[in-house]
Amino acid sequence: MNRPPFPVSRRRVLLAGAGTAATLLGPAPGDGTAVAAGPPRTGAVDSLRPCASYWFPDSLPSGTPGEGITWRSLAAWTPGTDRDLPFNTATVPLAERFTPVPANTTARAGQARISALAAFDHTAGNPSQGSATADYYTPTHWAYLDELVFWGGSSGEGLILAPNAPVVDAAHRNGVPVLGTVFLPPVAYGGQLRWTRDLVRRDAAGHFPLAAKLVQVARVYGFDGWFLNAETGGGDAALAAEMQAFLRALRTAGARHGLRITWYDAMNRTGQVGWQGALDELNRPFFQDEAGPVADSMFLDFRWTAGRLADSGRLAEELGRGRYELWAGVDVESAGWDSATDWEAILPTGRDHVVSYGFYRPEWTLSHLPAGRTPGQFHAADDRFWCGEGLDPAGPGGPGDGWRAPASAVADRSTLTALPFATTFNTGHGLRWYESGAATSDTPWNHLGLQDRLPPRRWAVRTGGRRPEVSFDFADAWRGGSSLLVRGALDRPATLDLFPARLPAGAATVLDLTHRLDPSSGPVTVEVAVAPRDAPAPGEPAPYVHLPAGTLEPGDGWRTVSLRLGAVGTGTLYALGVRLTGRGGAAVAWRLGALAVRDGTASPAAPSGLKITGTAATDGATAARLSWRRATGPVRHYELHRQLPDGRREFLGGTCGTAYYVAGLRRAGHEPAARLEVRAVHELFTVSKPSTVQLPW
Repeated sequence: MNRPPFPVSRRRVLLAGAGTAATLLGPAPGDGTAVAAGPPRTGAVDSLRPCASYWFPDSLPSGTPGEGITWRSLAAWTPGTDRDLPFNTATVPLAERFTPVPANTTARAGQARISALAAFDHTAGNPSQGSATADYYTPTHWAYLDELVFWGGSSGEGLILAPNAPVVDAAHRNGVPVLGTVFLPPVAYGGQLRWTRDLVRRDAAGHFPLAAKLVQVARVYGFDGWFLNAETGGGDAALAAEMQAFLRALRTAGARHGLRITWYDAMNRTGQVGWQGALDELNRPFFQDEAGPVADSMFLDFRWTAGRLADSGRLAEELGRGRYELWAGVDVESAGWDSATDWEAILPTGRDHVVSYGFYRPEWTLSHLPAGRTPGQFHAADDRFWCGEGLDPAGPGGPGDGWRAPASAVADRSTLTALPFATTFNTGHGLRWYESGAATSDTPWNHLGLQDRLPPRRWAVRTGGRRPEVSFDFADAWRGGSSLLVRGALDRPATLDLFPARLPAGAATVLDLTHRLDPSSGPVTVEVAVAPRDAPAPGEPAPYVHLPAGTLEPGDGWRTVSLRLGAVGTGTLYALGVRLTGRGGAAVAWRLGALAVRDGTASPAAPSGLKITGTAATDGATAARLSWRRATGPVRHYELHRQLPDGRREFLGGTCGTAYYVAGLRRAGHEPAARLEVRAVHELFTVSKPSTVQLPW
């Protein structure tokens, strides 16, 4: 492509001068409520607010950092001096996943995969544990992703960015590894060659101390490796040789711990920055040399052509590597699904895929939406991006389409392999927080670590009549911030595929379904759809057995139905869904609030030792840092509440870790102290008894 590797328009946040505000957050579906902006990050309270960590390799810029920015040296970092470490540590292990029979006849298993480089905020402003706004990029289409890069870095803030814990925890729950970013920017955007030399400097023993530091950071913080982008010009062949040796040392040290390295096609073996748009002899040493692999994968610059990609795939195989270890860059930051892309060069019709591909800045699905956007509008755009304009992952995605939606090309994956499994269709942000169908906080929020496993196929609906509209909705929920809403005139029964699975099922296995109708809905008869066998072929329906779950009438409120699955037979559940039947073609609005498959019930042990580790006050509001000891046994996450003098419990937030920052606490009436509580939450969303602490006023 005849353009710079990362156009100026795409660098407006990441490479602008210190203190530049980010404008990366955006909209969502069906509730019609505008999202309020988050609180300003200034004042004494913000001195406690933890953010994702970022560093320069060693030497710092001259001058003074902008407001809200702290210049740090990775060479000087140690876990013991990192006061934000408890807030930034991811705790959810990387889940194993399998590939079910694809929903689309054109989706290929075992071929092209997808990487995504996504910026969640500007480098110095990524909150460690969510924030008080629903206007946040909350990816949910993990089933099509093979790698997520937490993109960032700028010469005015820091060049090395570690992912925040909520992103890592959500990705890991869905089997997706997350990489931090090492970004050495072009000179035109403030890059200095001394930072490249700092990164690859050897010690007296000939080792690379910053390679060891990068491995230590990833291990301590709980993420999966690094994306390296060396774009600072002015180097020579000797510097390139040192970079290649550094990369090998980093990969070798990290591989022992399951870490992975992706190299961006920029610096080549001459030491100059020359974007190839291909794997070739100039950049091959950073991918593979005579001694073996140097990086686990390479992100090819956007100037690729069909011929270059074909040659790249062949060269990778000649080197003994897989062609799908190469990501062909697809820039979607400016135009999203209208981006001009030669899809036939990557995904030729009727032939094997040529290489894998990588989206640059898919958070466009949020950022392109106008002010006043809602969470529902964002998810509608995000579903279209990943599953196509028809919002049907089984729909066409061939050469006639300008946009080749991932669902039409890449087989989805699933982590539903063990019991218990439960979801409340919580997307990781919302306009309120709900518990048992009642709002316990009216404050907008986001925290990806609280996101549930969600239906991957948006939206596979099979009906002989009119197709209903399916979406995540934020106007009501059973738990968390959202529910699944099906709306439309059901003139024929409609089956909604929810989850491909490999769940063990015995005679005592139970499925719980929590649902309700909106007041304007007509009655709906609901059946749970369970598949005891796999779909016979790609694009074919699962062989469902239907179990009656009753008929809902308007005004019934939330209702939970428990069904024993023994009637289906013991063995393995291959898919879960629901079949809805209306009455007389009347319009329906049916909400699914929770779904669980279990062999029994369980309640988690309570955490202990809740304590306040720091406070700050400004303008009559208090912020506090809290910590506690991990509960014994399995814990999905922890939730914090405030017990108010009138007996109500107010939701403050949640985290998968054992430390939390809460802001905006104000005295209620004449209470002598605020009573704060933390509870452990099980995979089935049962909760423990609280651990409590008093915050005196």
